[in-house]
Amino acid sequence: MRRTRSIRRASAGLTPVRAGALLAMLAAAAVIYGLASSDAFAARQTTITGTTWTSEEQILEALAIPEGTNLFTIRTADLERSVAAIPAVAAVTVGIALPDEVRVGVTEREALMVWKVGARRFLADGDGRLFAELGADAPEAANALPTVDDARLASMTFEVGSVLDPVTLDAALRLGSLTTADVGSAARSLVLRVDDDNGFTMRTRPASWTAVFGFYTPTLRTTDLIPGQVRLMRSLLAGQEDRVKRMVLADGKSGIFEPRSSPPPSASPTPGKTPRPAKTPKPGKTPRPAASPGPGPTPTP
Repeated sequence: MRRTRSIRRASAGLTPVRAGALLAMLAAAAVIYGLASSDAFAARQTTITGTTWTSEEQILEALAIPEGTNLFTIRTADLERSVAAIPAVAAVTVGIALPDEVRVGVTEREALMVWKVGARRFLADGDGRLFAELGADAPEAANALPTVDDARLASMTFEVGSVLDPVTLDAALRLGSLTTADVGSAARSLVLRVDDDNGFTMRTRPASWTAVFGFYTPTLRTTDLIPGQVRLMRSLLAGQEDRVKRMVLADGKSGIFEPRSSPPPSASPTPGKTPRPAKTPKPGKTPRPAASPGPGPTPTP
């Protein structure tokens, strides 16, 4: 048998280097434990930025951070997932600011229009998603958005999270973006409506005329008709808006024009009878003057 030389291995005992490393680890653990259990870093305030349609109450409810929670125990990724579940939120970042602050930055969905169903008003984005419902204390920014009054029976079931079909969304965005100047109207504003009888219709505020654009489909009657319909409507209104009652715009070249009925001329009043002049009273007889007694004859003495 061949004999091999034995190899002496370094001792596995505690060396000064290993002892120093172990001491550093223990010190770090003690520091971490101290920070995690200290009240100096308890969450006392939450700063929220980037919200218009989402209330702070919704954000705080989604965060659900217990009062006095130590900042070093908070998992920001979990908080971000909770806030992102709010329908109006498109993206969110959550950060920690020592000694006691949680910072939440929100990016909301972009509202393009107000979708009105009965007494309820929803915000719709570019994907047709109804991502928030407006209350009585709606932000002022909602007044600047075009509004579509949806009176279709199927729309009565809409809730936050419902999605408009692409054709309806496209037609609403095209027609809802029109202003009175675009159609050559002197009215204060335009009102857009969609219902089961006429499809999309437009009228003025205050009410004067109505334009019926009709229904649109993905293939047979697409929304590409709308620019031509708008040009036809503008030509029908030119110089005679006060005479128009209703327009049915079949396409960009043909339509039905219903004039406003003229009020019947008012009847001329019948001249009254000229009153007869009062009779002139007959002159009365002039009384004769009474006879004055003349001087009698002087008696003869």
